[in-house]
Amino acid sequence: MLKIYKTSSVEKKLKKVKKMTADCWLDLIMPTQDEIDKVVTKTGVDKDLIMKMLDDEELPRVEQSGNGTLVVIDTPYLKEGEKDHKYKTYPLGIIITNNNYFITISPKRTKVLNDFKRNLIKDFRTAKKTRFLIQILLKTSSYYLKALKDVNKDIALKEEVLKKSTENKDLIDLLEIEKTLVYFITSLKANDLVLEKLSKGVMLPLYEGDYDLLEDAMIENKQAIEMSNIYKDILSSITDTYATIVSNNLNIAMKFLAGITIVLSVPTMISSFLGMNVPLGQISSQANAFILVIVLSFATALFIAYLLKRKNML
Repeated sequence: MLKIYKTSSVEKKLKKVKKMTADCWLDLIMPTQDEIDKVVTKTGVDKDLIMKMLDDEELPRVEQSGNGTLVVIDTPYLKEGEKDHKYKTYPLGIIITNNNYFITISPKRTKVLNDFKRNLIKDFRTAKKTRFLIQILLKTSSYYLKALKDVNKDIALKEEVLKKSTENKDLIDLLEIEKTLVYFITSLKANDLVLEKLSKGVMLPLYEGDYDLLEDAMIENKQAIEMSNIYKDILSSITDTYATIVSNNLNIAMKFLAGITIVLSVPTMISSFLGMNVPLGQISSQANAFILVIVLSFATALFIAYLLKRKNML
């Protein structure tokens, strides 16, 4: 899908346009081959730069090729149809061409660019391409922080569930959250390298005000890395603790069942001995022999149960 945007010089707001002109923003989301060819023909950008971004595993970096400079970052992506906040990360490619075109390419629809399309970003102009790039980087860092807050809420909810239930499914849910944090840490560290490279002003020229904005993006990105590491450590501790609790609960259940088996085996043994086809002496001639055997069996069983309980084996 190809959409073309441009900031109006009069209203200072972003609008959709039909024609590709200088200082416009070309937004490619899962583009078709025809859309790619159309953009390449009009902008003169190296086709390989766009084709690379169709790979979900493309790594964050900055590279120059032909008529454009490609900046790749990882953005958080919330899986659709999931009850819990299960995130993955997907690459977002940003190309700034030498003939004043700004191109974004992503294999998935990302929410990072939504605020730009809704005119919710202050001092946003498609003509200010370096500023636009840094604003995307800042918005991406902010979106990571927002996603981490959702992840933290999920950790708290799962912890409450585990206090009442210690099923394997609940532990697996925690492992899924931990997987999300691993994705985040890996992507954020790669994004941090991109920010560091851009801050040198070699790959792209930085103008007045860009340094402060880029510094804000770097601070938020480092904050997101720190939060991800903290949440991962907390989650690992919670997972280990509740895994131990599950194991202990199983041991307690097995200990109880073993103790009950010993207690119940006593009446069975006594009745088996007395049920043998052998002389039993005077007890067999008693009118209350059956009741005596029952009382003896249960009394012995209760005594053994008492001994097991004292030794904390029941």
